[in-house]
Amino acid sequence: MIRFALSLVIALAFATTAAAHFQELIPNTEIIITASENPVELHLQFTHPMERGPLMNMAQPVQFGVISPTGREDLLPNLTAHSIADHQTFSASYRIKQPGDYLFFVEPAPYWEPAEGVMIIHYTKVIVSAFGAENGWDTEIGLPVEIIPLTRPYGLWTGNLFTGVVKHNGQLVPFAEVEVEWRNDSSIKPPASPFVTQVVKTDANGVFSYAMPHSGWWGFAALLNGDQPLKNPAGNAVPVELGALIWVRTRDMK
Repeated sequence: MIRFALSLVIALAFATTAAAHFQELIPNTEIIITASENPVELHLQFTHPMERGPLMNMAQPVQFGVISPTGREDLLPNLTAHSIADHQTFSASYRIKQPGDYLFFVEPAPYWEPAEGVMIIHYTKVIVSAFGAENGWDTEIGLPVEIIPLTRPYGLWTGNLFTGVVKHNGQLVPFAEVEVEWRNDSSIKPPASPFVTQVVKTDANGVFSYAMPHSGWWGFAALLNGDQPLKNPAGNAVPVELGALIWVRTRDMK
């Protein structure tokens, strides 16, 4: 009985530490229709979205920007740091200047995860469409790892199929594992751990698809091995987990 209880504690501890990390980059809306919806408010935090936490501490991002109809813009000066339960998160406000699609992206500072023995870098993006132009959503930002949407990443109904292609240094990545999580609003309690993080794989051409069964924000994270190790806080060289993330929102048809 004691051995069983100890095994259960270990299993539960592993399940907690092994939970999927997702870099969030969430705007207050994915579609701007009127000027009253300007500016866009973006929230950045590193967490487990389906489980609503816990938060991990975010250091100052390496880069944060947007690609818009006017080109590429550095938004690092726009970031405001916040403290939630002694963990740092960020927010930013951005005023849309003209019709078109706006691709917001962040390269966070490497995060040391001792439970997995890796440094984590999740290159993350989200697309906001403004004033009905609906062009530019499939533009490649040129991140080291990136998901390029093949489905327009806005105007999505609940149940729509989202399809994307995973690239690493500009090359297609076949048979890559893609983790999928819904940003829980506390209305759903997963019945078992496999329901927390959905898992799909890319095909031979680096393409994956997933049908989103609930309204809200969905994160797609293709996890790849880094090319070079990094030093952890103790100064030891450790592997790097690179994540290519994209966030999309679905809405109920009503």
